[in-house]
Amino acid sequence: MGPQKVDFHVHIVHEELIEIAEDKVVINGFGARKPAPRPPGSRRHETFRLMLEPAAHLAAMDQRLADVHVLATSTVVQGTAWADPESDMRYCRMMNDRMAEWVRQAPQRFVGSMVLPLQDMRASLNEMTRCVDSYGFKIVHAPASVKRVYLGEAYFEDYWRAATSLGVLTYMHPEGVDDLWFQNFGLWNSIGQPIEETKVMASLIYSGTLDRFPDVQIVISHGGGYLPHYIGRLDRNVSNMPDTTRNISRIPSDYLKIFYYDTCMYDPGTLDRLVSVVGADRLILGSDFPFGDFDPCDIVARSSLSEPDKRAIIDRNAISLLEKVGAI
Repeated sequence: MGPQKVDFHVHIVHEELIEIAEDKVVINGFGARKPAPRPPGSRRHETFRLMLEPAAHLAAMDQRLADVHVLATSTVVQGTAWADPESDMRYCRMMNDRMAEWVRQAPQRFVGSMVLPLQDMRASLNEMTRCVDSYGFKIVHAPASVKRVYLGEAYFEDYWRAATSLGVLTYMHPEGVDDLWFQNFGLWNSIGQPIEETKVMASLIYSGTLDRFPDVQIVISHGGGYLPHYIGRLDRNVSNMPDTTRNISRIPSDYLKIFYYDTCMYDPGTLDRLVSVVGADRLILGSDFPFGDFDPCDIVARSSLSEPDKRAIIDRNAISLLEKVGAI
């Protein structure tokens, strides 16, 4: 596959699931606020149309010169981990089936991902296998945590074993911090999401998950949150508090280059700093479409990176990763 502009951070939704989850999700304050209206012609109506209508979505891709969108649901809008396990399974299956419908309409433009009812590990592994076998999906859209259990904890050991065995990539995007303090000023989004990404990465590193499963493929949304930019304190603890490294074989910063990171940071200086820590080969284009910037390449263009590094982030890195896991 030749050079193509790939946006790895793109959302679609299911109208029925939006209604089912509207008073349970972070974007509406877990029921404290009614969902914002979507009157025809409004910006919000257009945003949701792009997540509900494949034809409109494809037209927008052409406008923004995006060749491929890696699709994921929006769990901050319609997450279902609050439901009982049986209902959660049903809702996840509804979304996965809808995702497959989108991919069938434009298989050269859309790459699908699956959601799993992770509070029930057996059901999750069955659904993962179904989506791999029936739809060819090789990406799991995973939260940072399930009921405050983060992805590096022992409960997820079978998930990582299955993901490694099936060659499935994990795209980690938080469902939203449940501490109501973050509801003020939209801080659940601006501060809470990067905190959740920081916590899940720390969980995966310090638990030894990345040592036990060295072949895992993980993409962290929003540039990996705060952790890559404050890694010095973690490395200092190797000598200052050596017991903190009892499960790992390297210094914490060495593990940062295992992850991939999308570019949804909105600040080219932050992008430059991330590249200085992990290398340009670990970054892939991601815009949070249709919520984020319309031009998925803007932050890369405004960075101080070299032209070859910019090109790699815009196309080659994502294509190589998708090919590696068999998603394309």
